[in-house]
Amino acid sequence: MPWKPQIAALAMVLLSACASNAPPLPIAEDDPLPSATPADVGMVDDYLQQLDADLAQVEDHQLHSVLVARQGQLVYERYYNGYAANTPHDLRSVTKSITSLLTGMAVDDGAVLNVDQPMMGYLGEAYPQVENKGGISLRHLLTMSSGLDCDDRDGQSRGQEDRMYRQRDWVAYFLALESVAPPGQYSAYCTGGVVALGRVISEATGLPVDQYAQQRLLSPLGIRNVRWARFDGDRQIDTGGHLLMTPQALVKIGQLILQQGQWQGERLMNPNWIAEATTPQMQVDGTDYGFLWWLHEVDYGLQPVRIIAARGNGGQTLFIAPQFDLVAVMTAGYYNNPEASVVDRIFFNAILPSIPELRAAAQRTVPDVAE
Repeated sequence: MPWKPQIAALAMVLLSACASNAPPLPIAEDDPLPSATPADVGMVDDYLQQLDADLAQVEDHQLHSVLVARQGQLVYERYYNGYAANTPHDLRSVTKSITSLLTGMAVDDGAVLNVDQPMMGYLGEAYPQVENKGGISLRHLLTMSSGLDCDDRDGQSRGQEDRMYRQRDWVAYFLALESVAPPGQYSAYCTGGVVALGRVISEATGLPVDQYAQQRLLSPLGIRNVRWARFDGDRQIDTGGHLLMTPQALVKIGQLILQQGQWQGERLMNPNWIAEATTPQMQVDGTDYGFLWWLHEVDYGLQPVRIIAARGNGGQTLFIAPQFDLVAVMTAGYYNNPEASVVDRIFFNAILPSIPELRAAAQRTVPDVAE
């Protein structure tokens, strides 16, 4: 059932949280995005102006950035709480969606044959002791349906991420988990599987994941202000979370999706991968899920609006609305806090209704109710 937005008084949903750590220092300098006014790209900015006014009244909110781009141009860019345009931000699990893109590039390069290849075909040499995991494919890692005892939402699950983080080699820990269901039977949110997928990319391409990502994805986008987290005595890359990039860099990732893998006239990846990765494959937490991308359908009365999203703990979010050539990015410090849902309210109540046809439909069908 498509979700229906409520055009709410935004000040009612801008909540407070505990103070976050000091922002990281810049690592390098990225190429800037082109900019325009909302009117230049056919948007009405009164909801965005109201957002500015509401945020000015809330001294202790934990938003770090709100960015909106349409037609490839940045039309709204705000930073808070000591963050700035060149401040790299911990993206948490938004990293997983970027790992999906890297997997697609490895397929495109021929390093990986296809997503139905068994993961142990790539990991068997590094982990020869692993047994009885031959039925788990890359598709299962991409859709969090490995069937192993790995559920980050369940503190009793042996593969729960906090337990994994206490180990030296996270991949070895994931591969040693017991099977609790046949692969592909159901999905459970599992960071360990995405970390293992990163090791697959490294083994398949012959490059550390950070080098492959820089060569194939980030450098062509003009992204250099980036740092990957590491584990296993700094020998392996965390592809399940904690990648540091700027919000503008994340806008570029969203724009690459909108442009079907094209960037400044160059094809960086196969559009077929983007189509498959952003098509529902399973459900995770009751929500449609592609290849490490969240997928939503929103009912504004006029037409269902399809949203592709990358999400990370604390409010790190990339929203993509292909029908309206729109990308929005928000970063925040609401870690392990339900108040992180404020980023959804801002997107659905202020950013999307800045598209005139969506505002008209929403106002016809949804009452103006403050939550």
